[in-house]
Amino acid sequence: MIEGRETEYFVVGRHAPAGGRKLGYVEWGDSANSRVAVCVHGLTRNCRDFDWLAASLAETHRVLAIDVAGRGRSEWPATPAAYAPATYIDDIRELLLHLGIAEVDWVGTSMGGIMGMLVAGSAAADERGLIRKLVLNDIGPFLASAPMTALAARVGHAPSFADMGEAEAYQREVCSTWGALPADHWARLAEHSVREVESGGYTYHHDPRIGDVVRERMPAPDLDLWSIWDRIECPVLITRGADSEILSAPTASEMTERGPGATLVEYPGIGHTPSLMVDDQIATVVDWIRG
Repeated sequence: MIEGRETEYFVVGRHAPAGGRKLGYVEWGDSANSRVAVCVHGLTRNCRDFDWLAASLAETHRVLAIDVAGRGRSEWPATPAAYAPATYIDDIRELLLHLGIAEVDWVGTSMGGIMGMLVAGSAAADERGLIRKLVLNDIGPFLASAPMTALAARVGHAPSFADMGEAEAYQREVCSTWGALPADHWARLAEHSVREVESGGYTYHHDPRIGDVVRERMPAPDLDLWSIWDRIECPVLITRGADSEILSAPTASEMTERGPGATLVEYPGIGHTPSLMVDDQIATVVDWIRG
């Protein structure tokens, strides 16, 4: 596998303290390439979920996979209230401005896809223009309350692990809906999903306060972003797990019929979310973005 280059940037946006807050990301491909892809992960995940997709996409793109605030190598905000899409979008826009990037192909898994919709469907034309093509991995403009509430109950409650074997076993359990993955994939995911603690062992590599913030907002009403969806003008690809409880089949179907009229690809036997780590899923996304 082609290895990405780990780097960082200090954002100075409205949610950053004096001196800035570290935003970690991994870059693949030629840094002079004007064709750029941004990959944004789900609620409690991190940018290394995109290692396999990014390595393939780097043949034609400069790829930036970003750890949003409180995950992976990015710093934890001083104020838990900063854990919101507005913070993450501001951070990414600031990073892109710093790098001189005016247009991207955006790949968003779950929460990362919500952020992509908010940008591509912004009321401001210049913000909409940031995204050239949008890939939504198992997410859409309507989310029912019940599955979101069930998901929120689990966030931030990951146990500690005595060794990497325990961490990998937990990874396989909580991500079982992703479908079958090679053994080396699970080991790599576990490696990047935990961090060592001074007292010994490992803990999950995100701020557990994220779960507290999410639960404070529960039970939430259904999330309806159809008005934003209908403003999106760029091409959209949806990758959906056929057994997903987050992106329902009726919502996915409606997304192909209104707004930008998305292309829908479904994967049987997979729930929330397709991993984008196996050959057929990688080929689907890469070929569509390049097409």
